[in-house]
Amino acid sequence: MAYEKEVEVGVEAVLSAAKLCQSVRANIPDSIEKEDRSPVTIADFGSQAVICRALAQAFPNDPVVGEEDAAALRSSKMSEQLTQVTEYVKQQIPSVSTDDVTQWIDHGNGEASGRFWTLDPIDGTKGFLRGDQYAIALALLEEGDVKVAILGCPALSLDLAPPLDEQGLLFIAVRGEGTRVRSLSKDDYNAVRVAAPDDDEHLRFVESVEAAHGDQSLQNAIAKKAGIKSDSLRMDSQAKYGAVASGAAALYLRLPSPKKPDYRENIWDHAAGVIVVEEAGGRTSDMYGKPLDFSVGEKLFQNQGVVVSNGSLHEAVLAALNEPS
Repeated sequence: MAYEKEVEVGVEAVLSAAKLCQSVRANIPDSIEKEDRSPVTIADFGSQAVICRALAQAFPNDPVVGEEDAAALRSSKMSEQLTQVTEYVKQQIPSVSTDDVTQWIDHGNGEASGRFWTLDPIDGTKGFLRGDQYAIALALLEEGDVKVAILGCPALSLDLAPPLDEQGLLFIAVRGEGTRVRSLSKDDYNAVRVAAPDDDEHLRFVESVEAAHGDQSLQNAIAKKAGIKSDSLRMDSQAKYGAVASGAAALYLRLPSPKKPDYRENIWDHAAGVIVVEEAGGRTSDMYGKPLDFSVGEKLFQNQGVVVSNGSLHEAVLAALNEPS
C-alpha cells in the first residue's frame, strides 16, 4: 500500500483526537470566541495538539496547515482554558505540559507548499456543541494533489450495511487505492462506493445545517432539476462527504451565499472529504465544473462553490447551475 506510514500515523492520531473530543463533549464546555466570532472549544485545541504532535514526530519536515493557533490560549485571561486543554490532552499523552500543548497547536501554523498536511481539528464546531455531527479532517497534499485522507466522524452512523450502521466512523482514502471505512472502536475495514445511478432509495442530497454556509434555496432548486425529489438532509461538517462516499446520499452542494458572493472556501474544510468521495467512485468540482485547486494557499482562490456527487448526477447538476438566466 502506498503511503503506509502516513496512513498508520494519521489513523492513530485521529483516533486519539476523537477520544479526546468525545471526552470533552461528555462535559460540553462553554465556547470561547475567536476574532471572527465563530465558536471554538477546548476540543478544537486539544484535537489539533494531539494530531500535530504525532505528525511532527513522524514527519518532522512536513508542514501542517491547521485551523487553530495558540495565541489566544497563551493570554493570561485564558489560563483556565489552557489548563483544561492540557488536562484533556494528558488523557491521551500522560506526560505533557502547557508549553508542550501550545507548541503542538502552533505546529499547525505551517505554509501550504510542496508536501504538507492540512487539518481541521473539529469541522462543524456548532454541530459538536449541539450534540450533532462533526468531523476530524486530516489530509496529506503533494503539489496541490490530495494523496491521503483520514476523516473521523465520531457521531456518524448510516442506515446501511455494517460497519456503517455503527455510531462513530473513520474513512481512509489513498489516491489510487479506494476508500475504506471502519468503526472507531474496531480495526475492521470495508471498502465503500458511491450510490449507483439506479439507487433511487439513496437519491438524496446533503447540505449544511447553517443557512449562512450556502444558498439553500438555490441548492434545493438545483437538486430538483438534477432529479432529486426528496428534501435535503442537513448535516454539519465533512460528515457530508462520508455520506456521499458510502452511498447514503448522492449529492452534496455548497453554493455561495448571496450575502457572500465572493467567499472562498478553506482548504481544510474540503481536502479530506474530496479524496474520500473521489476514491469511492464519486466526482468533485466547483460550480463551474473546475477541479478544486488546493495548490494556491489556505483557500480555494481559483474556485467558487463546491459540487460533490456520485458521478452520474454531476453533469446534470452543472448544466442546471449554468443555465442562462
